[in-house]
Amino acid sequence: MANPSLRAALAAKDFIVAPGIFDMISARIADRMGFKALYATGYGTVASHLGIPDAGIATFTDMVSRMARFAQGSATPVIADADTGYGGLLNVRHTVMGYEAAGVTAIQLEDQEVPKKCGHTPGRSVIPARDMALKIEVAAEARKSDDFLIIARTDARTSLGLDEAIRRGQLYRKAGADIVFIESPESEEEMKRIGGEIDAPLLANNVDGGGRTPILPAQTLAALGYAIAIYPAVGFLSMAAALERSYAHLLAHGDTNALPAEAIYDFGDMNTLMGFPEVWDFDRRWARPERDAAE
Repeated sequence: MANPSLRAALAAKDFIVAPGIFDMISARIADRMGFKALYATGYGTVASHLGIPDAGIATFTDMVSRMARFAQGSATPVIADADTGYGGLLNVRHTVMGYEAAGVTAIQLEDQEVPKKCGHTPGRSVIPARDMALKIEVAAEARKSDDFLIIARTDARTSLGLDEAIRRGQLYRKAGADIVFIESPESEEEMKRIGGEIDAPLLANNVDGGGRTPILPAQTLAALGYAIAIYPAVGFLSMAAALERSYAHLLAHGDTNALPAEAIYDFGDMNTLMGFPEVWDFDRRWARPERDAAE
């Protein structure tokens, strides 16, 4: 079931910062930290689950089960990347129904041609705007709860220019999108135009490590008219850097004794994060010798 707190936060004009999650370790860590939403990144999830590029290869079946685990394992509302809806209008309907049943709170649909490409990579093409507007209309009709939010993303800025991207954002809002996501604006001035010309809650995509859009402070984004900032890559890029350093140390030294303490997550904390104390308590309560003594 969608979490109503995300819609409430948008209505209250509370700015939402959402870190990217890509597996259940990242989801559990982020869930404990007090964010208003978590962003289930397509790039990171596909990389973690399948070890392949986010290039339209992963299917609805691949993704919906992962999104269900994120949603069911988190108390925080989950915003889920659903690419193009995995096909035409009937596919979009099926995707919306599946993601809502999985328990996510917001679904992100984009107007790229199939196969899609990651938003900050080259070579993206978009479908006709009216075709995407129909997808948004279908998505709005398919959901059961108004607390399940629809994010309409356009990738038109890179290939067709900012004017067309803004026009599409306005059209998708009229078609029923709750949140509009103009992908890859290339300057603060462009983001200011987007905020001034689209009357909708807006989402900013902050891609660490070389994205096309400047990463602005939350206060600046709010002043420009944005409502949500996602950081899809911060988790998996941090993880990859940490793993590379630790594995290189192990290869070079043959052990991990000299690794700095801050480089390794405490094993006891990991046990707690994964829920082992509940398992141990269960084992104690249901241990056969104790039950025999009680009987």
